[in-house]
Amino acid sequence: MPVRQPRLLCAVSAFLLLAAAPAFAISIKLTPTFDHPGAKIDVSGKGFGADAVIDIYFDATEELVVTANARGKFRKHPFQIPAGASPGEHWVTAVERNDGRGAQRPFLVSASWVEHGYDPRGMRSNPYETVLSPTNVDRLSKLWVAQTGCYIESSPAVVDGVVYIGSESDCGLFALDAGTGALLWNASTGGNLESTPAVANGAVYIGSGDGKLYAFDAKTGAPIWTVQTGNSIASSPAVSGGVVYVGSEDHNVYAVDAASGAVLWATATGNLVESSPAVAGGKVYVGSEDGLLYALDAATGAVLWKGVTFNGILSSPAVADGAVYVGSGDFNLYAFDANTGATLWSANTGSYVLSSPAVANGVVYIGNDAGRLFAYDARTGALVWRVVQTGNLIRSSPAVANGVVYVGSADGNIYAFDAVTSAQLWSAQSGVIDDSSPTVSDGAIYIGSLDQHIYAFALDGGDHAAYRHGHTNPPSYASLHPNLRLKPESVGRNP
Repeated sequence: MPVRQPRLLCAVSAFLLLAAAPAFAISIKLTPTFDHPGAKIDVSGKGFGADAVIDIYFDATEELVVTANARGKFRKHPFQIPAGASPGEHWVTAVERNDGRGAQRPFLVSASWVEHGYDPRGMRSNPYETVLSPTNVDRLSKLWVAQTGCYIESSPAVVDGVVYIGSESDCGLFALDAGTGALLWNASTGGNLESTPAVANGAVYIGSGDGKLYAFDAKTGAPIWTVQTGNSIASSPAVSGGVVYVGSEDHNVYAVDAASGAVLWATATGNLVESSPAVAGGKVYVGSEDGLLYALDAATGAVLWKGVTFNGILSSPAVADGAVYVGSGDFNLYAFDANTGATLWSANTGSYVLSSPAVANGVVYIGNDAGRLFAYDARTGALVWRVVQTGNLIRSSPAVANGVVYVGSADGNIYAFDAVTSAQLWSAQSGVIDDSSPTVSDGAIYIGSLDQHIYAFALDGGDHAAYRHGHTNPPSYASLHPNLRLKPESVGRNP
């Protein structure tokens, strides 16, 4: 016969078991998990006490107060990342005000460069770069060099601490650690990758010489879907509103559902489309080798207007302040009215313009095949300055960030110029640069070369305080103090 435990002992044992057992897991979720300084993000949580008042902190500063519902949950509440937040890992903490229970999540502050034109507008200007400036860019030196084994004409995209770039022949698409250059994954396609990858929705989109548009998982490189076009794709995709827009040498511009790969529409132009689309205001702008700039309805693909130049357009357009800027093989940089297609102005550079424009602070920057870099007034087309000729053609597209213009030249160098005065601030050897264009992100410059290498440059080769923002320790709950002037947000929208 089993021995019966005294009732008091059983009760004590049960109490000890309950005390030792973990409480319902408290957790929070951030959407997204990385973004630029000043961005708005959402925080949600569960596992808190019923009707608990919860303080939400970014690092040690309280940003908002929320109230859990009867089930201990709160749905998405937005708050803004501080505009002065430095690049690197930060922490979001949610703490119950009454009992100190809480949860924490890391958040990466990063001035990502997600596609060829920086964003779908194609302006090639990073407004969130704060590390590099005209006063310190002369201290750039090699952070790392990664060998691919194949020529590189693609330009890098840099997102969430990863560099994505395509290469020629069979070497495929590379994903590299942005800080070290270490290979994270490599994915093959059936052709050359002159297209620059676009990164969105956890996927990498890139066109290939085999005529296909590919989507790969951004973390693993696993294929997601492919779309077959009628010829090679050198155009770089632009992603906007869950749609991927890209040109093909079959003369068409395509709109593809970013999630499924379903073709939404295809619109024919009069010749090859190697220009990369820009998307703004419900319109898609793209050049064709028929010498026309097309404005298409982003939803239907219908042709809205055509802007006329007098030679093929390989340059990719940029949209800013109601105007579309694009270079042409007729030696000119053009500005068209974004709504009507009327020519606002044109400026003769003296040579072929295959480089794509960058636009920042009312100035348009562009290179030409004579090896010169130009700056024009965006409103009038008046010449602001012209850089003395580099040693070879400039088909690389300039990038602008925090008062500095970066561009590659086929003379084997990458250059940095003062955006206002044109003074040369820095240069470095990086092999022969053809179409690859520099990317500026979190205090580093990335570019590909025909010497089969990818180059990364940083202040003092990365040995600088600006880059010491790697993995950080979360703040202790005891170090966080609520701002009693903040009022809890309504629980009414948290059913």
